Amino acid sequence: MHDLQPVHGGTDAQGAALHDFSTNSNACGPCPLALAAVQQADATRYPDPAYTGLRAQLAAFHGVEAARIVLAGSASEFIHRITALAAQRGVRAVAVPPHGYGDYAHAARARGLAVHAAPQATAGLHWACEPSSPLGQADAALAAWQPAGATPQVLRVLDCAYQPLRLHERPTPPPPTCWQLWTPNKALGLTGVRAAYAIAPQCSDASSDADLATLAALAPSWPTGAHGVALLQAWVQPGAQQWLADSLVLLRDWKARQLALCAALGWQVLPGSQANYFCARPPADGLPAVLHHLRAQGIKLRDCASFGLPGVVRLGVLAPASQEALLAAVPGCGR
Repeated sequence: MHDLQPVHGGTDAQGAALHDFSTNSNACGPCPLALAAVQQADATRYPDPAYTGLRAQLAAFHGVEAARIVLAGSASEFIHRITALAAQRGVRAVAVPPHGYGDYAHAARARGLAVHAAPQATAGLHWACEPSSPLGQADAALAAWQPAGATPQVLRVLDCAYQPLRLHERPTPPPPTCWQLWTPNKALGLTGVRAAYAIAPQCSDASSDADLATLAALAPSWPTGAHGVALLQAWVQPGAQQWLADSLVLLRDWKARQLALCAALGWQVLPGSQANYFCARPPADGLPAVLHHLRAQGIKLRDCASFGLPGVVRLGVLAPASQEALLAAVPGCGR
């Protein structure tokens, strides 16, 4: 029987790694304001099932109408839900980035939909992520969406998971006809709190209203719990946004240091990363054995084979102490 469990970074069967480069969480976190909000959340009561106040806060933060905000249990939950919507519409193919988050394809295949590397004109659901994962680059599919115009029959979703953690360059403005999916837990350094939201396209017609109604019907009751509500409420506060802006300055310095460390190790860094992570190709053969060795030393890297990049690892930017631990643990480089 095949193992259908999606591959992820982070905590594994051995627990949490002491130096975990395998996730893209903000290494400056957790954000104190957000952590306090989560710790003080009232878990004895259900949230408002309509999330009226929270949706108003998120809408004001983004400058959109509250009706366009869709709460989700996590990015993965929304990926599966909007894929279900696409299947109900009669979509038979999904376009995903050549190297991207596995849940896009996983959700499509779970519903018997064909999966193509973007761009794919015949697909009825298109995914883009910028900065992309694992490479942290601009997404060519998003640029291709710009002249596409309004095509209500095609669902386009921009995954904004790493937009708040962009360290270089300016983002490509998303076209008004696409969905935006936001997961602030990475930027706030609180990935254990599952909460997300989507912003519907900037259009008001029968098709968009029907999509919103269908997504609501497909959702479980209370998709976001009290702790997720607290996280999202903290996310829009000026104090949290200022903390995030300050953390990006430090992450840029740490990233430059980590890039230099990889060069010193003789690892080939893949160019173009705009985010708080990047990919590199270690020179040694037998990468699984190297990763196993490092994991035994309390260090975890993300094997990019599941992204379609064998022999490559993704490294989230960590503090200098963790970088020194990596340098000391790499076979042949111990000091």
